Amino acid sequence: MPMMDILRDCWKLLLVLFLGNVVMALEVPLDPKILEGLPQPPTITHQSPKDYIVDPRENIIIHCEAKGKPHPRFSWTRNGIHFDIDKEPKVTMKGHSGTLTIDISGGEKVEAYEGVYQCTARNEHGTAVSNNIVIRQSRSPLWSKERIKPIIVQQGVSLVLQCRPPAGLPPPIIFWMDNNFQRLPQSQRVSQGLNGDLYFSNVMTEDSRSDYICYARFPHTQTIQQKQPITVHVLNNAPAEERSPSFLVPTGSTSSKLVLRGQVLELECIADGLPTPELSWSKISGELPTKRAFYLNFQKTLRIVNVSEADAGEYRCKAKNRLGSVHHTIRVTVKAAPYWIDAPRNLVLAPLEMGVLTCRAGGNPKPIISWSINGDPIENAPPDSSRKVEDDTIIFTDVQTGSSAVYQCNASNEYGYLLSNVFVNVLAEPPRVLTPLNKVYQVIMNKPALLDCASFGSPLPVVTWYKNSRTGVLVGDPFVFYENGTLEIPVAQASNNGKYTCVATNTFGISENHVYLEVKEPTRILKQPEYKVVQRNRDVVFECKVKHDPSLVPTTTWLKDDGELPDHERFIVNPDSLTIIKVTENDEGTYTCITNTTLDQDSASAQLTVVEAPPTPAVIYEQPDAPTDLELTDHGARSVQLTWTPGDEHNSPIKKFLIQYEDALHDRGTWHNLTEVPGTKTTAHLKLSPYVHYSFRVMALNDVGYSLPSQPSHQYKTNPAAPDENPSEVNGTGTEHNNLVISWKPLTSLQSNAPGLQYKVMWRQKDVDKDWTSVTVANVSKFVVAGTPTFVPYEIKVQALNKYGHGPKPAVVVGYSGEDLPVAAPEKVRVVVQNSTLAEVYWEPVPPNTLRGKLKGYKVYYWKERNLHKHNGHGHSHPMEQQTLNFTGNRSHGKLPGLHPYSLYMVNIRVYNGRGEGPPSNNHQFETPEGVPGRPAYLKVTESNLDSLTLEWGPPHEKNGRLTGYTLQYQSVNNTNEFSQLEEVSVPANETSITLHNLKYSTRYKFYFSAKTHRGSGPRITEEFATIMDAAMASRQVDIATQGWFIGLMCAIALLILVLLIVCFIKRNKGGKYPVKEKEDAHADPEIQPMKDDDITFGEYSDNEDHKPLKGSRTPSSGTVKRDESDDSLVDYGEGGDGQFNEDGSFIGQYSGKTERDTVQGHESSEAPSPINAMNSFV
Repeated sequence: MPMMDILRDCWKLLLVLFLGNVVMALEVPLDPKILEGLPQPPTITHQSPKDYIVDPRENIIIHCEAKGKPHPRFSWTRNGIHFDIDKEPKVTMKGHSGTLTIDISGGEKVEAYEGVYQCTARNEHGTAVSNNIVIRQSRSPLWSKERIKPIIVQQGVSLVLQCRPPAGLPPPIIFWMDNNFQRLPQSQRVSQGLNGDLYFSNVMTEDSRSDYICYARFPHTQTIQQKQPITVHVLNNAPAEERSPSFLVPTGSTSSKLVLRGQVLELECIADGLPTPELSWSKISGELPTKRAFYLNFQKTLRIVNVSEADAGEYRCKAKNRLGSVHHTIRVTVKAAPYWIDAPRNLVLAPLEMGVLTCRAGGNPKPIISWSINGDPIENAPPDSSRKVEDDTIIFTDVQTGSSAVYQCNASNEYGYLLSNVFVNVLAEPPRVLTPLNKVYQVIMNKPALLDCASFGSPLPVVTWYKNSRTGVLVGDPFVFYENGTLEIPVAQASNNGKYTCVATNTFGISENHVYLEVKEPTRILKQPEYKVVQRNRDVVFECKVKHDPSLVPTTTWLKDDGELPDHERFIVNPDSLTIIKVTENDEGTYTCITNTTLDQDSASAQLTVVEAPPTPAVIYEQPDAPTDLELTDHGARSVQLTWTPGDEHNSPIKKFLIQYEDALHDRGTWHNLTEVPGTKTTAHLKLSPYVHYSFRVMALNDVGYSLPSQPSHQYKTNPAAPDENPSEVNGTGTEHNNLVISWKPLTSLQSNAPGLQYKVMWRQKDVDKDWTSVTVANVSKFVVAGTPTFVPYEIKVQALNKYGHGPKPAVVVGYSGEDLPVAAPEKVRVVVQNSTLAEVYWEPVPPNTLRGKLKGYKVYYWKERNLHKHNGHGHSHPMEQQTLNFTGNRSHGKLPGLHPYSLYMVNIRVYNGRGEGPPSNNHQFETPEGVPGRPAYLKVTESNLDSLTLEWGPPHEKNGRLTGYTLQYQSVNNTNEFSQLEEVSVPANETSITLHNLKYSTRYKFYFSAKTHRGSGPRITEEFATIMDAAMASRQVDIATQGWFIGLMCAIALLILVLLIVCFIKRNKGGKYPVKEKEDAHADPEIQPMKDDDITFGEYSDNEDHKPLKGSRTPSSGTVKRDESDDSLVDYGEGGDGQFNEDGSFIGQYSGKTERDTVQGHESSEAPSPINAMNSFV
């Protein structure tokens, strides 16, 4: 490529990016009050499809609707020539519209109006044109008459029954049926091909029949035509020879197929062979798209929906039986009609502003882009210095008032074209604030507050915010300002309450608005419900006391196991509690208190466990004895009277009798409940059904349970009769797009009333057919009506009949024939980004006539293409996995949560019905704004000195925007974990290390480090590091420990302690008392505690001021010192106890209340206090 071309393309790219940033924010709001006063070039809002096939029995309606200010005028061309409506008496144009109605009710030929139509809508600001609308008449020609000779074949050979329907517009739908309008059964051996022919891999004797009939249904005219019946005779006078597979369709070893992007690819292989071959499919050049590939017609057809370029390649079908296999290769080529990559969008500019129109389309072959202005080729337009055309881009500079126009972009190749009308509207408008005046915003404390100031003007207004008065402009922290004028307070406090004023300004004027912010206290549950264990039949109370803002009214709701409370009077809900009266085992579970206000909520849960109360003596009862003496009287055609004698009640009154019957004719051995009577009665008048052989038995019930059944009565037979009722649960629905399955719940043998039960199935298309079509069937519970239109209502009736007559008049049920995939994609997709992680997508619902089924909802597919960082490896990351959100019902918008900040997303939308999804809308891209960054990757020390530390860090993995810097805070920590004053340092974004000077040596420091963007600071990373110790001081400390004088002093102290211990030991062995013993005898000291046997430390005392035990002390868990119950010395109970020093420094040895002999023996068997042990304890 020449250097000049490269430079020109680079300049063009930079200019487009710059202009895109300049004008992207100026959009005309949808407020009718504003739109009413703004001039606007025409916009086509509705038009007929490009290929419009019309029904010759109905008037032709060609749609063309447009909007603009002033309202557009309409005109038409036909086959490129002006179409004069006034000269066509049968053609009228709808008022304030361009829609044409061609009246052919007088017998006019539709062929006279076939052609290519184009609508033009114009006003003083420009001209918009519609697509080329090709009008063609639907045709359903008759089948040519022919005499078909019977086909005679030998058993086991293959056979093809040709349909060859007449060519219609659109092509007909083919199906095979018999003389009774029943769909011919199809299987892996016998099936219909894509061309409508019926293929037999091998014929069998049961294939002999004379009513193979091919039907063709023409959808537009709703007519069905049939071919002459075909007779097939299968001979079995010779054994069938087995053979390996070969292909009936397609022929040869290879074939090719061309398919367009976005269409449905259907590949077919039908094999001949005996035994019947099995079919399998594979893709030679890759994997089959599992989510878009489907196997139909017993694996003979491979269907791939929504074809993409990746589906091109070689596909192999393989037919296999036990004698061998054969395969066929199909080479698939994928081409593409033009599709939008970046569809042009309307442009609103202010005078002297710059802008750009972009029209980028893909396709194979690559589409040719051409531009028109107001319907005429742009090459023929007068020269305009403010407009420059660069292939698929038009660049505007210094536009002038009055230069508004409508531009047409046409992208075309040999497979189709795209036409888009976009206008450039040059407006000079003063600012208007669109947010309602004096709007009050209420938020919960510590939550974000968003104050709106939506505005419109041309050029785009600049929004400024003030609080309480216009004396000071709000800038910087803690406020965040958005491009759309919204003011955010990330953490709202009570000090943020008040009046806020937003002012919108541009070169043509100024506008202001006032809003108010009220910050409310959060709702909190102060007293939460607690876990309860309650005896059965006792009451229980769960408390739920709430604190809330006085201006908000809370609503408290109680749930049980996340569901509603039982609707019972035992559950009493008070403002701050739930009371359950006389709990039962069924009341066990989790009870949740939820408190809601209009702004927030809080919840708390507790478990309830019900236990059995202490057992009480129970009175023993027994179930009654079985009734006896059953007798049948008052015999009638459908009734009889039964009497019996009750059995013994066993101290529990009989509450009721249960009467059961057995039908020996239809269900011998099974007893069914017939009726119940009170326990005070011993007779019952029984209503019976016809055609039943009855036997009766009776069971009695008291508080203990049922008795054993009585002995059966004599058999009583009723006569047959016509049915008394019709089948229930009648339903009509489709399993295929061209059938209607009528189903019902069959009558039971008891309900049949006579032998020969059948069902008369009746149906007709609602509001279309006058006469009912009917068929009589038996031993089934459904019937399939084939060849129906897609998803149309049918009236259905099912009536029971037998040999004795028909059942009552059946009720009419409305059902629907089968659904098909929707054919239209949602249009006018747009995305409104709410914040860095949430966006709202809007679309225009598809027309009802394109649903071809019951609307289930819309599916929104979206994925992240990349993030928006430049000069960063992440900026070219691979797209993330596609996510899907379902919006049920007739929705036109939905929210996309959990988005990544500062990223580019793609989204498309599909409508779906009971059959599946329709085609996707055009991909729409949007960008999320910046968010706060994530935590820095790490923080570490790379160099430590006496009075300085060098820190190094890694930037956050999730930047979520453009980093503006880092915040480093630190403070020293002493040995008691007390912190000094916090120091703070701001670090530029391009730094990755810093050295802190003038620090204290040998000191721990705690560091808090975070990154920040324009949205604010992210979460902090916390680390602790220390400076090193002074080498000279460390040396002095070591020297003192090794000095001779220090060693001598320590030895002298140890020797003195040893002498004192020896003296005390000698005195103890002599049995003499010393002052400590005397004090103990006189008055026991309550402060002295007995020590554990394994405690070899000196007893220490607690400070009475703070009651904190000193290290090594043994203090009771209650925090108090208990006095010993005896006045004896503590050591009287210390067998083998170690000696200890008391608080006054005296030594307490072991004492014993035994005799001297016992004492001597005890000393021999126990360990005497050792001075060495005492020394160890002291040290």
